[in-house]
Amino acid sequence: DVRLGGANLGGADLGGADLGGAYLRDANLYSADLRDANLYSADLGGANLRDANLRDADLRDADLRDADLRDANLSGANLSDANLRWANLSDANLSCADLRWADMSGAKLSGIKVDFRTKF
Repeated sequence: DVRLGGANLGGADLGGADLGGAYLRDANLYSADLRDANLYSADLGGANLRDANLRDADLRDADLRDADLRDANLSGANLSDANLRWANLSDANLSCADLRWADMSGAKLSGIKVDFRTKF
């Protein structure tokens, strides 16, 4: 198990990384490259993912409660069954993202970018 809670990974290149089930609670992933990363069932609660590139990432069943996802690129990401309670998604790109069955209770959604392929 990957346990990086509170780690400073700002700007890290983690594209394609297998972080399924990883513990990344409160980690700093500001502007990190997580394109195509496997984050299935990962704990990213309270993480700073502002301006991160999560294009086509697998975030199914991930815990993103209270995460900062402002300006993040989540285009094509699979967020089905993800916990996005109280997450800040302001100005995030959710084009073509899959958000089916995601819990978005209390999430900040101002300025998000969606398109006809975004699934809710």
